[in-house]
Amino acid sequence: MRSLVVLNLPMNEKIAYMDASWLELLQEEFEKPYIKKLENFLSQEVASGATVYPSFENIFNAFCQTSYGQVKVVIMGQDPYHGPGQAHGLSFSVPKGVPAPPSLQNIFKELKEDLKIPQPAHGCLLEWAKQGVMLLNATLTVRANEAKSHFGQGWEIFTDRVIQLLCERKEPLVFVLWGKSAYDKFQHIQRGTNSHLVLTAPHPSPLSAHAGFLGCRHFSKINEFLLKTGQKPIDWTIRN
Repeated sequence: MRSLVVLNLPMNEKIAYMDASWLELLQEEFEKPYIKKLENFLSQEVASGATVYPSFENIFNAFCQTSYGQVKVVIMGQDPYHGPGQAHGLSFSVPKGVPAPPSLQNIFKELKEDLKIPQPAHGCLLEWAKQGVMLLNATLTVRANEAKSHFGQGWEIFTDRVIQLLCERKEPLVFVLWGKSAYDKFQHIQRGTNSHLVLTAPHPSPLSAHAGFLGCRHFSKINEFLLKTGQKPIDWTIRN
């Protein structure tokens, strides 16, 4: 069930959504001083005329599509895509009708090589999220055309808490860390159980994909682990 998250932003930009299970766990987080500072920063961005991605209603889209108890896999991203129409609150994903960025194209190449799943017709990963794959960025907003422009404003503290809550889950999860940013973020989190699987590889960006991302076989490794721990594997096929 989706619940409203009210952000202290201009009136026409203040409503976001989050599954009720996440809102219950994170309610105290929204009252902390760093969130207030983050809201002030976002308000200043809007007031200055800057374009912020994703739309405010989609900031917590990853928390809408995958409830806390549903999570089986976490795929960590850095921050949202910063091009027009690309970001919709799910790491590495773009809405239907938007061309797949180079990193996502390499993810699809690895998927085809690993599981023989053909290249999909679009880059929307909503079907993964609905099956328990949480597509989480470390930073949940970005200024248009400026990668990492909202780093250091508070989102990292928020997503650290999210990862901590997931680590505390008794059910075994898979954490997928592609690239140094994702790996470094996970290292300083206090982990709850040693039963989780952590998979690491270089980022799927064209700059690093050939240094070990392509050929990592993470998709099959995830499903092998889920089966081993008595969970339903992910159907990685992306349909039209």
